Amino acid sequence: MINITITENQGDQRLDRFLKKYFDQASLSHIYKMIRKDVKVNGKRRREETILEVGDVVTVYMSQEEAAALMKPKKRVRAKRQFSIAYEDENLLIAEKPFGLLTHGDKTEKKNHLANQVVDYLIETGAYEPRGERTFTPAPAGRLDRNTTGLVMFGKNNAALQDLNRRIRQKDGIGKFYLTIVAGRLKEPILLKDKMVKDQRKNLVSVVPLSEEGKVMETRVEPIHTAKYKDRWFTLVQVEIITGRTHQIRAHLGQAGYPVIGDTKYGKPEINRIMRQDFDLNTHLLHGWRLQFRPETYGQEEAQPYILDYMAGKTIEAALPADFAKIKAALFHDAGEKSLVK
Repeated sequence: MINITITENQGDQRLDRFLKKYFDQASLSHIYKMIRKDVKVNGKRRREETILEVGDVVTVYMSQEEAAALMKPKKRVRAKRQFSIAYEDENLLIAEKPFGLLTHGDKTEKKNHLANQVVDYLIETGAYEPRGERTFTPAPAGRLDRNTTGLVMFGKNNAALQDLNRRIRQKDGIGKFYLTIVAGRLKEPILLKDKMVKDQRKNLVSVVPLSEEGKVMETRVEPIHTAKYKDRWFTLVQVEIITGRTHQIRAHLGQAGYPVIGDTKYGKPEINRIMRQDFDLNTHLLHGWRLQFRPETYGQEEAQPYILDYMAGKTIEAALPADFAKIKAALFHDAGEKSLVK
C-alpha cells in the first residue's frame, strides 16, 4: 500500500491526470483500471474526474516493487549555465536567454537547453527537489527561438506556472515587448492583424488575409529611430505581440515590407548581405527585452488563486546583447533613447 499526500504542486488536477504523471510508465488503460480497483482518495473510492486538493491522501493498493516498475526514475540532468537572471522570487524566475540556446530540448539537443539549465540551477539553490516531486517540474511559460535573445518566464511551482499560462492566454495579462531593427523607413506606429499558415515540413510561415483559413496573429510595431546607412533606410522598432505564433514578428514584419535584418527566411537578401559583410550578422536580430505585468482581468469565477497578483505593475527588462548594441550604434549613431512605453 502506498499513501501519497497531495502537495501544493500536485493539487487542483484530476485524479486520472495526477496518477498518469505519477506512474508515468503506465498506460492510460492501466491507470483507469487502478482507479476502479486499487485507488482511494481520503479512504473512499473516487471517479477519474475527481479534482484533488492540497492535503488529500491518495492510497494506491500495490507493492513498492509494482509501483517502481511503473515509475521512470527522475534523474538530475546537469547542464552548464549560460543564462543570467533578470528577476527571481519564491514563485517566479525570469531568465535572460543568450543567442544560440534552445528554450526546450529537441531531437538535436536533449540536454543543454535553457529549461534544463534553469531546473539544474533551482536544484542547486534548493528551490526544487526532484526526488520529492513526481508530477511537477519547473518549466517555461512560452519560448524564444534559438537565435532570439531575451526574457523567458519560468514558474517555480505549479500554481505560478498555471498563473503565467492563464495570463498569457488572456493576451493582455502580460505585455511582451521585443526590439529589432528592420529595413525600411517606418515613420508611424502600425497594427498588423492577419492570419498565418505554417508549412511544417519547411518550418516556414505564410501570412494570409483574415478572410482566409489560418490562425490569427496580431502585432503592434512602434518606430524608435530611423536612419540611413549606405543609402538605405533602417528603423529601430519596438514590437509588442498580442498573439504568440511561430515566427510571428519576423513573418509579419516581412509581409508588411519592413523585414528584420539578417533574417534568411523572411528578409531581403541584399540587406542581409550588407549586414553579413559589415557586422558579421548571419541570422535575424531580435531581442525579447521587456515584460510588463498588468492587473489581472479574469472573471471571479476562476477557482484558482492568482498567485502572481503581486507582480501587477512591475516591468522586467533585459539589456541589449553586445552584438545588437554594436549594430544599433553603427546604424543610428548612438541616438539617445526615448521612452518606449506609451
